[in-house]
Amino acid sequence: MLEKLPHAVGEALRGFKPGLERTIYHSDEMAQVPETIIVTSDSFGDGAPIPERYTEDGQGISPPLGWAGAPAGTAAFVLVIEDADSPTPSPLVHAIVWNLHGDEKVLPEGALPSDADPGDDTAMGKNSYLEPEYLPPDPPPGHGPHRYLFQVYALSEPLELGGHPGRGKLLAAMRGRVMGRGVLTGTYHRP
Repeated sequence: MLEKLPHAVGEALRGFKPGLERTIYHSDEMAQVPETIIVTSDSFGDGAPIPERYTEDGQGISPPLGWAGAPAGTAAFVLVIEDADSPTPSPLVHAIVWNLHGDEKVLPEGALPSDADPGDDTAMGKNSYLEPEYLPPDPPPGHGPHRYLFQVYALSEPLELGGHPGRGKLLAAMRGRVMGRGVLTGTYHRP
């Protein structure tokens, strides 16, 4: 969708981005939560480019993810994917997945529903476009590299949420239940 935005507009918006400090992972609320979880992908490393296959320019399916190092007693996991460099006041939410079972420590490629793929039967929250699906990276041309944070949170108990919660409702429900956290950062840009 944003690939059609003129390059000059992307360049003009280059300085306008929320930054890492506005993401859930770097918020004051999460500062005291131990960083015990190692998040990985078979498709890209931490700080490395996300392959085009997982973006709006490719197939638009979700990348494979895995994690390890959850604290003992973890009952459920939450995955949140945010773009720290979107030309928006707050990070753009690309996916919210809640109540992944505590024994589950992997999401295969294409597990999250998207426009390109129906995905698995996963409890999804709303992305920033108010859809309960994976929103593939789609930065404006000329805006520069964007950092996409694949954040995993270990919870002491499953969340009791109905429907498709947004970022605010999810954070309120997580309060006091987060035992550990981890992040994998991938990058993507359109020159």
